[in-house]
Amino acid sequence: MNLIARLAALPLLLGTLTAPSHAQEQAPAAPNPAATAQPSRAQQLMGDIAPKMAELTDEVLFGDIWERPGLSKRDRSLITVSALIAMNRPDQLRSHLALAKKNGVTEPELIEVITQLAFYSGWPNAVTAVGVAREVFKQP
Repeated sequence: MNLIARLAALPLLLGTLTAPSHAQEQAPAAPNPAATAQPSRAQQLMGDIAPKMAELTDEVLFGDIWERPGLSKRDRSLITVSALIAMNRPDQLRSHLALAKKNGVTEPELIEVITQLAFYSGWPNAVTAVGVAREVFKQP
């Protein structure tokens, strides 16, 4: 989606636009190929109760932010894993450690990140992260 289209969609994302009272019936939308695909992880985790959060996760976070060319996915993974360790977010850390491995970060590098952050974000956060890493590294 180009910048102009994203800017035009922004008010809709924020929920500030409503259809004008004089709006006529719209033509039926073209079939959405995503509707027939398997539900995303965000859809599985929260789509039933927070569909907008799942949509924003899929389309904005992973569809736009993670696809920006300014950083590699490997670098984005290192940054995200670091932030989740620092904020002590083990539930999200679990999936992002697995994603980091898919994005080319090695297990020894992830352990180095945890060790480095022990001194900057706190020992308990790092100990929690080691436990999460142990679980993730055991999975194929």
